[in-house]
Amino acid sequence: MTPELTALIVTAGAWILLHLVVAGSPLRRVIVAKIREPGFQGMFSLLSLAGLVALVMAYRSAAAPGVNFDLWVPSHAALWTPLVVMPVALLLIVGSLTTPNPTSVGMERALQNPTPARGILRITRHPMLWGFVLWAAAHTIANGDAASQVLFAAIAVPAVAGMFSIDRKRARRDPVGWQRYAAATSIVPFAAIAAGRNHFVAGEIGLWRAGVALLVAAAIVAAHPLLIGVSALPFS
Repeated sequence: MTPELTALIVTAGAWILLHLVVAGSPLRRVIVAKIREPGFQGMFSLLSLAGLVALVMAYRSAAAPGVNFDLWVPSHAALWTPLVVMPVALLLIVGSLTTPNPTSVGMERALQNPTPARGILRITRHPMLWGFVLWAAAHTIANGDAASQVLFAAIAVPAVAGMFSIDRKRARRDPVGWQRYAAATSIVPFAAIAAGRNHFVAGEIGLWRAGVALLVAAAIVAAHPLLIGVSALPFS
């Protein structure tokens, strides 16, 4: 194992622990008791930004030619996965950012809405985190090199763990409101709809959100060679 890959693994581990331990464990309540919620959010935002910059820098070093190595060679079909999955992932992220979501930071009061689970939230109550999971999963399939596997694991693990952590925090803060919301939603996409606890309403998601997601996806494809150094198109 190269020193650069070792550094990436350490940085990815620190990134995961930041989210699982500092934000997702009882340690969070201890810190909040000392510096209050706004102080915690400010501190965590700064740590997250620093961690993200360090993760990107470590990845760029570990992914350099002559340093990185392949664990497997993806098939040509696998190379299409991000192109197909990313618009869906971005629709989930756009939907989360543009829909009042009780699981988002500072949006807990949305639990008091008469119908808190609307639009993309009918599909899953964690659309943004699922967007990151799909993003990571698609790129994991399309990239067989060691550096990419570490990077996308660092994205997926906190996202999956965050769904359960957020649920516990919201249930503790507003047990009645959360019980009503959780009964109409699900972590797993479409599970609440399949169980008859909710129903899909395409009009609440809106074509404009799908359009924004496609535009962002197109922008990412166009900027991919500049930002990442390789084309996002499997036929280029």
